Amino acid sequence: MGLGLVDPILPRTDPDYPPRVFGDWRPRAIVFDCDGLLVDTEGCWTIAERELFRARGRPYEAADKQALIGVAVPTACALLAEAFADGSSAEQIERDLLARVHRVIAREGRAMEGATELLALALARLPTAVASNSPRSLLDLALGVAGFGALPAVTVAADEVENPKPEPDLYRTACARLGVAPGDALAVEDSATGVRAARAAGMRTIGVPTLRGVDIGADRTLSTLADPRLRALLDGDG
Repeated sequence: MGLGLVDPILPRTDPDYPPRVFGDWRPRAIVFDCDGLLVDTEGCWTIAERELFRARGRPYEAADKQALIGVAVPTACALLAEAFADGSSAEQIERDLLARVHRVIAREGRAMEGATELLALALARLPTAVASNSPRSLLDLALGVAGFGALPAVTVAADEVENPKPEPDLYRTACARLGVAPGDALAVEDSATGVRAARAAGMRTIGVPTLRGVDIGADRTLSTLADPRLRALLDGDG
């Protein structure tokens, strides 16, 4: 049955969606999420979460994964503590989960399809940042194992703002550090939580969902960072 943390989200069904990205609008800056978007860590989180559930004698189901994607670690662990109801505190679960995730990402983390090329293009064209719902230690680890450790210069982690996603703090902070208004910036996300945060900040959004066929509420949805419409948008043609 899963944790019952979210309702199912129905996919978009229009086969021509999107015909273009944003018409005549062009971003003056771009902010990427990290986990499941630039770096293939969601599989790593899945392994760690499955281990965590198994250690507590609980089945780990698809609904559990969907409920946890994009959610800040402290919030997720508070929900897990309530769901497990085994006497473990949210803080104990967080320590356990983060230790497992660190080990798996260090061993298996890698760049997502199209991420290396798109990030290089973005950095050549626009002020570029990463805004992640992971704590700083995990963000640096993920960027490092994917070969992104030296760039971009602006990265913002969940433990560096008062309220992580779905609140807008991460995206507002990233835009402020880039020197652009949120309304002039584009956010690229893989989760509904991240899209809500970016839209609350006043940004336009492109979604590349971790879970295929799931509508995460972005202004436009693409299946991969390698989609030529993203490159065209950064080149001024999309």
